[in-house]
Amino acid sequence: MQIKHHGAVNGVTGSCHELQISKNTSILIDCGLFQGEDAGVDLAIDFDISNVTALIVTHCHIDHVGRIPYLLAAGFTGPIYTSVASSSLLPLVIEDALKVGVTRDQTIINACLNLLSKLIIKVEFNTWFELPVINDHELVKARLQRAGHILGSAYVEIDIGKKPSSHRVVFSGDLGAPYTPLLPSPKAPYKADTLVIESTYGDKNHQGRKQRTQTLKAIIEKAVSDNGVVLIPAFSIGRTQELLYELEQLIHNSKKHAIWRSIEVIIDSPMAANFTQQYRQFKNLWDDEAKKRVAKGRHPLNFESLHTVDSHQEHQAVINYLRSRKQPAIILAASGMCTGGRIVNYLDAFLADKTTDVIFVGYQGRGTLGRDIQTYGPKNGYVIINDKKVNINAKVHTISGYSAHADQNGLLKFVTGMRKKPSHIKIVHGDENAKQVLAQKYREVLGKGVEVEIGE
Repeated sequence: MQIKHHGAVNGVTGSCHELQISKNTSILIDCGLFQGEDAGVDLAIDFDISNVTALIVTHCHIDHVGRIPYLLAAGFTGPIYTSVASSSLLPLVIEDALKVGVTRDQTIINACLNLLSKLIIKVEFNTWFELPVINDHELVKARLQRAGHILGSAYVEIDIGKKPSSHRVVFSGDLGAPYTPLLPSPKAPYKADTLVIESTYGDKNHQGRKQRTQTLKAIIEKAVSDNGVVLIPAFSIGRTQELLYELEQLIHNSKKHAIWRSIEVIIDSPMAANFTQQYRQFKNLWDDEAKKRVAKGRHPLNFESLHTVDSHQEHQAVINYLRSRKQPAIILAASGMCTGGRIVNYLDAFLADKTTDVIFVGYQGRGTLGRDIQTYGPKNGYVIINDKKVNINAKVHTISGYSAHADQNGLLKFVTGMRKKPSHIKIVHGDENAKQVLAQKYREVLGKGVEVEIGE
């Protein structure tokens, strides 16, 4: 057995891991797009897929699924296993990725989506399924467990061989943070012999949920006191829905306060709106807290002051409308790292305005516009948007507690919570410092009996 990494080792994008079970059979776990400073990487599949019998998709963020069209173009025709909810999200994400980065030709897009639909196999959580092998007597089976990162997200358990001598490999995918709204926290697997784990926040711990909500409330109340706009670059899947959930709670609790009654909440992202609809459709996957709110007649993802912008024409009209009036508004728009999408137009229009506030609620990759605003905003610097210099007069805030990723404590608990600890851990999907710090923590907690390795 061997594990090869075709992305997400020198950063947090392009997740693609190959589990080479034998000389005849390999399984891919994710096939994601490179973003940020890695965005210039050639997206064509540059590794041998002749023995790849299946792809397992952990979740539908673009950095985990965005290269699937290139995989299909390279000739892959094997099954694509993913959770039931992810099977509904995946075609939406792939269609958007094709339109943004490949082609607007609907005939080509439909051909890709038709092939994709034939290959997707829906898998229920906590249910073993057999993986195909080539000329091999080895029994290989897999199971998806809830990862709590976004709707449908999973970590993967793969057993190679028959009990009692089977070897279990666990791929974490992206693990969710504890105590986040809407989705239950991930539970550690019973065992792992080999673990491949993400390390996005391997060197940091998040604010608690209560603290982050109070921080969000304080920032918004101060931000809108001058009738300015609050811009929140939000990932279409996961972060947007969590923020809507928290904003609905703040509005519900503050109905008597005029400042909250006057705030419009605008989702300017057709993708985010589509995914919010999917979240509403899969209420059965929500956590108990969210289900109780629905039972009381509340609508956490569809409240009265929420407005959705659809067409590009409407998007431009909203920007002009916000420029011309003096009333507060909260805008959630993709992309989450400001690498494209409608948030860029809002930043172009409002970043130089002193009454604007920008709130980052997720990780900003190296080389992204979001990271540049985070870096240079506090220094009254500037950024380049649409080939022109834009001064940052807006106030820039970062609330780490809204990350959909587990923090260092969560990554440690995922391993220490196992009844049978891994003998080999490979750390991927993180900046260099995050990986090194997490590796040292694992060595301290687990002792010398465990080999901890930085993935390459």
